[in-house]
Amino acid sequence: MNDVLAIFRREFRSYFDSPVAYIFITVFLVLAGWLFYSGFFIMNFASLRSYFDLLPWMFLFFVPAVTMRLWSEEKKLGTMELLMTLPVRDIDVVIGKFLASFSFMTLTILLTFPLIITVFALGNPDSGPIIGGYLGAILMGGAYLSIGMFASSLNENQIIAFILGVVICFGLFMVGEGFVLMRVPGSWAAFFQYLGLGSHFRSIGRGVIDSRDIVYYFSVIFFFLFMNLRALESRKGH
Repeated sequence: MNDVLAIFRREFRSYFDSPVAYIFITVFLVLAGWLFYSGFFIMNFASLRSYFDLLPWMFLFFVPAVTMRLWSEEKKLGTMELLMTLPVRDIDVVIGKFLASFSFMTLTILLTFPLIITVFALGNPDSGPIIGGYLGAILMGGAYLSIGMFASSLNENQIIAFILGVVICFGLFMVGEGFVLMRVPGSWAAFFQYLGLGSHFRSIGRGVIDSRDIVYYFSVIFFFLFMNLRALESRKGH
């Protein structure tokens, strides 16, 4: 556990050692606010639904941008070999890096609290979908992060890692969307819908916390962290 905490502190601090974290948070909050307020007063309805509808698409580009450096930069700077020779287990490094990026992403999401204040100041919204929406956003963000970390472990080029992360996230998101479901046999539709990252987010966003949605996101996170670990072990083998 101490090794995990040491890696976590190292990685989390590294986000704020450069302007990248501040630029990322600022751009995310400005874009989220603009997308929300541009439609909020037109709809004349106190809800965060428009924000949550766009959030998976924002994550599609922002989250891989957070994770693309996690392994690629280590490889490029030559610190990967040093890190792997330290007396820490690979799994501790993977978990530490994931928790650092997850904390950074969660902080960024929670900083959108002015949207909540606006909605409650101008109306009387149902708090269930808002709480569910934020919980779903954090879980979905965690799934995106694990995918992005895996993509970063495959290549030392950050741009390639970013593109690969976007492609995998996009594929897992679209597989459960109506555009795909209407083109698969009816007997497979429920299976494809269950695989989709977005369908579970919308389910939680309705304010009903279903254990199947929680299990799904944790399964995606664990699977891609495991694949990340396997990629590191494969690199050691060479």
